[in-house]
Amino acid sequence: MARHGRKFLAARTKVDRTREYEADAGIALVKQLSRASFDESVEVHIRTGLNVRHAEEQLRGTIALPHGLGKSVTIAVFAAGDKAAEAEAAGADFVGTDDLAKKIEEGFSDFDVVIATPDQMPLVGRLGRVLGPQGKMPNPKVGTVTVDVAKAVEESKAGKVEYRTDRTAIVHLTIGKTSFPPEQLVENLAAVLDEIHRAKPSAAKGRYIRTVTIASTMGPGIKIDQSSARASVEERVGAAA
Repeated sequence: MARHGRKFLAARTKVDRTREYEADAGIALVKQLSRASFDESVEVHIRTGLNVRHAEEQLRGTIALPHGLGKSVTIAVFAAGDKAAEAEAAGADFVGTDDLAKKIEEGFSDFDVVIATPDQMPLVGRLGRVLGPQGKMPNPKVGTVTVDVAKAVEESKAGKVEYRTDRTAIVHLTIGKTSFPPEQLVENLAAVLDEIHRAKPSAAKGRYIRTVTIASTMGPGIKIDQSSARASVEERVGAAA
Protein backbone atom coordinates (compact mmCIF):
# COMPACT_ATOMS: atom_id res chain seq x y z
CA MET A 1 0.00 0.00 0.00
CA ALA A 2 1.29 3.45 -0.93
CA ARG A 3 2.38 5.66 1.98
CA HIS A 4 1.34 9.29 1.75
CA GLY A 5 3.03 12.30 3.29
CA ARG A 6 1.55 14.62 5.91
CA LYS A 7 0.55 17.27 3.36
CA PHE A 8 -1.42 14.76 1.32
CA LEU A 9 -3.13 13.30 4.37
CA ALA A 10 -4.02 16.78 5.63
CA ALA A 11 -5.48 17.67 2.23
CA ARG A 12 -7.50 14.46 2.09
CA THR A 13 -9.26 15.30 5.36
CA LYS A 14 -10.79 18.32 3.57
CA VAL A 15 -12.45 16.15 0.93
CA ASP A 16 -15.82 14.46 1.55
CA ARG A 17 -15.12 11.13 -0.12
CA THR A 18 -18.82 10.14 -0.06
CA ARG A 19 -19.90 13.20 -2.04
CA GLU A 20 -19.99 14.04 -5.74
CA TYR A 21 -19.04 17.71 -5.95
CA GLU A 22 -20.42 20.16 -8.48
CA ALA A 23 -17.72 20.80 -11.11
CA ASP A 24 -17.10 24.40 -10.02
CA ALA A 25 -16.77 23.42 -6.37
CA GLY A 26 -14.56 20.45 -7.17
CA ILE A 27 -12.18 22.50 -9.31
CA ALA A 28 -12.02 25.19 -6.62
CA LEU A 29 -11.11 22.51 -4.06
CA VAL A 30 -8.40 21.05 -6.32
CA LYS A 31 -6.82 24.50 -6.62
CA GLN A 32 -7.17 25.15 -2.88
CA LEU A 33 -5.50 21.86 -1.93
CA SER A 34 -2.58 22.28 -4.34
CA ARG A 35 0.51 22.62 -2.15
CA ALA A 36 3.41 21.59 -4.39
CA SER A 37 6.23 23.99 -5.21
CA PHE A 38 5.55 23.54 -8.94
CA ASP A 39 2.52 24.18 -11.14
CA GLU A 40 0.70 20.87 -10.76
CA SER A 41 -1.26 19.24 -13.55
CA VAL A 42 -4.98 18.70 -13.05
CA GLU A 43 -6.06 15.19 -14.03
CA VAL A 44 -9.43 13.56 -14.65
CA HIS A 45 -9.96 9.82 -14.16
CA ILE A 46 -13.15 8.43 -15.70
CA ARG A 47 -14.17 4.93 -14.61
CA THR A 48 -16.33 3.30 -17.24
CA GLY A 49 -18.48 0.18 -17.26
CA LEU A 50 -16.85 -1.09 -20.46
CA ASN A 51 -15.53 -4.63 -20.75
CA VAL A 52 -12.20 -3.84 -22.39
CA ARG A 53 -11.46 -7.53 -22.93
CA HIS A 54 -13.82 -7.19 -25.89
CA ALA A 55 -12.35 -5.21 -28.79
CA GLU A 56 -15.72 -3.63 -29.61
CA GLU A 57 -15.91 -2.11 -26.12
CA GLN A 58 -12.50 -0.47 -26.11
CA LEU A 59 -12.39 3.32 -26.21
CA ARG A 60 -9.74 5.34 -28.01
CA GLY A 61 -9.61 8.73 -29.71
CA THR A 62 -8.29 12.28 -29.55
CA ILE A 63 -9.61 15.60 -28.32
CA ALA A 64 -8.43 19.19 -28.68
CA LEU A 65 -9.04 20.85 -25.32
CA PRO A 66 -10.56 24.36 -25.54
CA HIS A 67 -7.78 25.84 -23.40
CA GLY A 68 -4.94 23.42 -24.12
CA LEU A 69 -2.78 21.74 -21.50
CA GLY A 70 -0.67 24.65 -20.34
CA LYS A 71 2.54 22.93 -21.32
CA SER A 72 4.88 22.73 -24.28
CA VAL A 73 4.34 19.58 -26.35
CA THR A 74 7.47 18.06 -27.91
CA ILE A 75 6.86 16.27 -31.21
CA ALA A 76 8.93 13.78 -33.19
CA VAL A 77 7.99 13.21 -36.84
CA PHE A 78 9.03 10.39 -39.15
CA ALA A 79 8.92 11.85 -42.64
CA ALA A 80 11.16 12.41 -45.65
CA GLY A 81 11.48 14.97 -48.42
CA ASP A 82 8.74 17.56 -48.73
CA LYS A 83 6.79 16.06 -45.83
CA ALA A 84 9.81 16.45 -43.56
CA ALA A 85 10.06 20.10 -44.60
CA GLU A 86 6.33 20.59 -43.88
CA ALA A 87 6.74 19.07 -40.41
CA GLU A 88 9.68 21.33 -39.60
CA ALA A 89 7.80 24.41 -40.84
CA ALA A 90 4.82 23.49 -38.64
CA GLY A 91 7.01 23.38 -35.55
CA ALA A 92 8.03 19.72 -35.12
CA ASP A 93 10.92 19.39 -32.69
CA PHE A 94 12.58 16.30 -34.21
CA VAL A 95 12.22 15.16 -37.82
CA GLY A 96 13.94 12.23 -39.46
CA THR A 97 13.81 8.66 -40.70
CA ASP A 98 16.52 6.06 -40.03
CA ASP A 99 18.58 8.55 -38.04
CA LEU A 100 15.66 9.32 -35.71
CA ALA A 101 14.83 5.62 -35.36
CA LYS A 102 18.43 4.88 -34.37
CA LYS A 103 18.35 7.58 -31.66
CA ILE A 104 15.13 6.15 -30.22
CA GLU A 105 16.54 2.61 -30.26
CA GLU A 106 19.52 3.95 -28.30
CA GLY A 107 17.26 5.37 -25.60
CA PHE A 108 16.21 8.82 -26.78
CA SER A 109 12.69 9.59 -25.49
CA ASP A 110 12.51 13.37 -24.95
CA PHE A 111 9.27 13.81 -26.90
CA ASP A 112 5.56 13.58 -26.08
CA VAL A 113 4.02 12.68 -29.45
CA VAL A 114 5.21 10.71 -32.47
CA ILE A 115 3.73 11.40 -35.91
CA ALA A 116 4.58 9.47 -39.07
CA THR A 117 3.69 9.49 -42.74
CA PRO A 118 2.27 6.13 -43.96
CA ASP A 119 5.40 5.30 -45.96
CA GLN A 120 7.49 5.48 -42.77
CA MET A 121 5.40 2.97 -40.81
CA PRO A 122 7.50 -0.10 -41.76
CA LEU A 123 10.43 1.70 -40.10
CA VAL A 124 8.38 2.98 -37.14
CA GLY A 125 6.81 -0.45 -36.66
CA ARG A 126 10.22 -1.80 -35.65
CA LEU A 127 10.15 0.65 -32.71
CA GLY A 128 6.91 -0.79 -31.34
CA ARG A 129 8.58 -2.43 -28.34
CA VAL A 130 9.97 0.99 -27.37
CA LEU A 131 7.15 3.36 -28.32
CA GLY A 132 4.27 1.04 -27.43
CA PRO A 133 4.87 0.87 -23.66
CA GLN A 134 5.33 4.67 -23.63
CA GLY A 135 1.95 5.17 -25.32
CA LYS A 136 3.64 6.98 -28.22
CA MET A 137 3.15 4.56 -31.11
CA PRO A 138 1.63 6.39 -34.12
CA ASN A 139 -1.88 5.24 -35.02
CA PRO A 140 -4.08 6.24 -37.98
CA LYS A 141 -7.18 6.07 -35.75
CA VAL A 142 -5.95 9.05 -33.72
CA GLY A 143 -4.45 10.99 -36.60
CA THR A 144 -0.77 10.38 -35.90
CA VAL A 145 -0.26 8.36 -39.09
CA THR A 146 -1.08 10.85 -41.83
CA VAL A 147 0.13 12.51 -44.99
CA ASP A 148 -0.96 15.87 -43.56
CA VAL A 149 1.89 16.08 -41.08
CA ALA A 150 1.69 19.88 -40.79
CA LYS A 151 -1.91 19.73 -39.55
CA ALA A 152 -1.08 16.89 -37.13
CA VAL A 153 1.87 18.83 -35.70
CA GLU A 154 -0.16 22.03 -35.33
CA GLU A 155 -3.04 20.22 -33.58
CA SER A 156 -0.69 18.46 -31.16
CA LYS A 157 1.09 21.71 -30.37
CA ALA A 158 -2.30 23.34 -29.70
CA GLY A 159 -3.20 20.76 -27.06
CA LYS A 160 -4.77 17.84 -28.92
CA VAL A 161 -4.47 14.81 -26.65
CA GLU A 162 -5.11 11.10 -27.05
CA TYR A 163 -7.32 9.14 -24.69
CA ARG A 164 -7.92 5.44 -24.25
CA THR A 165 -9.23 3.02 -21.67
CA ASP A 166 -6.60 1.20 -19.65
CA ARG A 167 -6.80 -2.45 -18.60
CA THR A 168 -9.23 -1.56 -15.82
CA ALA A 169 -11.56 0.41 -18.17
CA ILE A 170 -10.47 3.81 -16.80
CA VAL A 171 -9.64 6.82 -18.97
CA HIS A 172 -6.90 9.07 -17.56
CA LEU A 173 -6.40 12.57 -18.99
CA THR A 174 -4.72 15.83 -18.05
CA ILE A 175 -7.06 18.82 -18.40
CA GLY A 176 -4.69 21.67 -17.53
CA LYS A 177 -2.67 23.18 -14.70
CA THR A 178 -3.65 24.38 -11.24
CA SER A 179 -2.62 27.88 -12.39
CA PHE A 180 -5.45 27.88 -14.97
CA PRO A 181 -8.48 30.06 -14.18
CA PRO A 182 -11.19 27.78 -12.74
CA GLU A 183 -13.59 28.39 -15.62
CA GLN A 184 -10.98 27.14 -18.11
CA LEU A 185 -10.50 23.92 -16.15
CA VAL A 186 -14.28 23.39 -16.00
CA GLU A 187 -14.58 23.98 -19.76
CA ASN A 188 -11.76 21.53 -20.48
CA LEU A 189 -13.43 18.98 -18.18
CA ALA A 190 -16.79 19.47 -19.91
CA ALA A 191 -15.14 19.00 -23.31
CA VAL A 192 -13.56 15.72 -22.18
CA LEU A 193 -16.85 14.38 -20.82
CA ASP A 194 -18.71 15.42 -23.98
CA GLU A 195 -16.13 13.56 -26.07
CA ILE A 196 -16.28 10.40 -23.95
CA HIS A 197 -20.08 10.38 -24.25
CA ARG A 198 -19.85 10.97 -28.02
CA ALA A 199 -17.41 8.09 -28.43
CA LYS A 200 -19.50 5.57 -26.46
CA PRO A 201 -19.06 2.17 -28.13
CA SER A 202 -22.29 0.80 -29.61
CA ALA A 203 -21.59 -2.51 -27.85
CA ALA A 204 -21.49 -0.89 -24.39
CA LYS A 205 -23.97 -2.34 -21.90
CA GLY A 206 -25.19 -1.11 -18.54
CA ARG A 207 -23.96 2.06 -16.88
CA TYR A 208 -21.41 3.66 -19.17
CA ILE A 209 -19.67 6.26 -16.97
CA ARG A 210 -19.55 5.14 -13.36
CA THR A 211 -17.42 7.78 -11.64
CA VAL A 212 -15.52 10.93 -12.58
CA THR A 213 -12.66 11.92 -10.28
CA ILE A 214 -10.35 14.92 -10.54
CA ALA A 215 -7.07 15.55 -8.74
CA SER A 216 -3.91 17.60 -8.95
CA THR A 217 -0.60 15.80 -9.42
CA MET A 218 0.10 15.67 -5.68
CA GLY A 219 -3.45 16.02 -4.36
CA PRO A 220 -6.30 13.73 -3.31
CA GLY A 221 -9.08 12.59 -5.63
CA ILE A 222 -12.36 14.52 -5.68
CA LYS A 223 -15.47 12.92 -7.17
CA ILE A 224 -17.45 15.08 -9.59
CA ASP A 225 -21.10 15.08 -10.62
CA GLN A 226 -20.51 14.54 -14.34
CA SER A 227 -23.57 16.51 -15.50
CA SER A 228 -22.52 19.62 -13.57
CA ALA A 229 -19.54 20.46 -15.79
CA ARG A 230 -21.67 20.96 -18.91
CA ALA A 231 -24.36 22.75 -16.88
CA SER A 232 -21.76 25.18 -15.51
CA VAL A 233 -20.45 25.99 -18.99
CA GLU A 234 -23.96 26.49 -20.40
CA GLU A 235 -24.87 28.77 -17.50
CA ARG A 236 -21.84 31.00 -18.16
CA VAL A 237 -22.55 31.12 -21.89
CA GLY A 238 -26.17 32.06 -21.18
CA ALA A 239 -25.14 34.78 -18.76
CA ALA A 240 -22.64 36.21 -21.27
CA ALA A 241 -25.32 36.31 -23.97
